Amino acid sequence: MRAHWWKVLAIILLAYTIVAGLLFEVPRLPILNETIRALYFHVTMWFGMILMLMVAVAYSVKYLRSGNLQDDDVALEFTNAAILFGVLGIITGMLWAKFTWGDYWSGDPKQNAAAIGLLMYFAYLILRNSLTDVHQRARIGAVYNIFAFAAFIPLIFILPRLTDSLHPGNGGNPGFNAYDMDSKLRMVFYPAVIAWTLLGVWLSNLRIRAKRLERKLEDKIINQH
Repeated sequence: MRAHWWKVLAIILLAYTIVAGLLFEVPRLPILNETIRALYFHVTMWFGMILMLMVAVAYSVKYLRSGNLQDDDVALEFTNAAILFGVLGIITGMLWAKFTWGDYWSGDPKQNAAAIGLLMYFAYLILRNSLTDVHQRARIGAVYNIFAFAAFIPLIFILPRLTDSLHPGNGGNPGFNAYDMDSKLRMVFYPAVIAWTLLGVWLSNLRIRAKRLERKLEDKIINQH
């Protein structure tokens, strides 16, 4: 049970995030009103995505230094989990945009940057799948992952701030702190970040274990022949 405490915590925090995110009282802000509840899903999923991409980059660097395929497994599966959260983040963001900006996709610089960033990571998966040699795939994938992350962070955090954007904190718009990021929001926001991140770690670990079992079976079959 000690080894699984964080899984129990993930379940508790996820349940809390969903229930509190939908039912707890929120500040009545102009335009946003009840739609600010999307903050607990859209923004926190992207926080989790960034944390998982950081882990993926760390293990990509580790693989380049060690040549150990287990490090590449971690880098790949954390990237996969991050992509999933990125897609969910964009979908929830589109729903939020529909009710606050009037359209699912308004061509906002941050929306466009997020879409470009995800396309870069889709290209990472396509590149990996196009290579047959496992070590070449891991090596090229690791290098790509490092450079993709180095481009992704400025793309979604810096460039949108240099132009007009509807997103809070960009293009001269005040961030949520300037509005009302009060205790009501923080009570759910921070646990939600932890919840989605733990879920991403859980999903990644399951896929890593499955990949390593698959490799062991393949090696066993090869040795038998």
